[in-house]
Amino acid sequence: MFIVTGGARGLGRATADCLVAEGARVVLSGRTDESLTSAVEKLGNHAVTVVADNADAATPGRLIAAAHDAWGRLDGALISVGGPPKGPVTGIADDQWSAAFESVFLGAVRLCREIGQALRSGGSMALVLSSSVRAPLADMAISNGLRPGLAMVAKTLADELGASGVRVNGLLPGRIGTELVAELDAAGGDPEAARAAAIKTIPLGRYGEPEEFGRTAAFLLSPAASFVNGAMIPVDGGMLRAL
Repeated sequence: MFIVTGGARGLGRATADCLVAEGARVVLSGRTDESLTSAVEKLGNHAVTVVADNADAATPGRLIAAAHDAWGRLDGALISVGGPPKGPVTGIADDQWSAAFESVFLGAVRLCREIGQALRSGGSMALVLSSSVRAPLADMAISNGLRPGLAMVAKTLADELGASGVRVNGLLPGRIGTELVAELDAAGGDPEAARAAAIKTIPLGRYGEPEEFGRTAAFLLSPAASFVNGAMIPVDGGMLRAL
């Protein structure tokens, strides 16, 4: 039984689909009831939903309670930290940094801390981060600033929880064909040109499909990856040039 934050759409939804296909049950969280209703209609009685914001300090407790209320157990979580606003360091105001820190950084740390301590031996968590953990993305100052820190938090938590048999890993998606990436492509006014430019940097010559990410995340959360801990796994078609 897995918690999937940001499970209404995109990479979270793709992961939830793969987990359920493998026989798991899920608690999906998202910011609106409408988006979650659409997701759970397709997942049927394998899913329950909680309207919640990662920035809310009460969210981890509510999600843990929902898992135990629905199925009496909790085996792991996919923690999707959302996409901060686009822009350069010189163009991002203090209030934008503060808001992103509360939701993207502190919200994820809080979820990891509380859920991690609620897991039994054999449990696992995975954070949806970004290729910006290893290489900066143009015009994505907040992502470049916060996500590497989250990766180090995940690595530290893997050390802390490892003795309890709980694993913590990170996923580094590149250009996956989600609504969020489509919005980023469109932000410059010419989405087709932006997509073409991005594809030139990907050795496989295409964007990834959400289900390709979902399968990787589901594997990493599962017992099949029982000796993978503290790792940052790119899902980017070879885009990252660093080892």
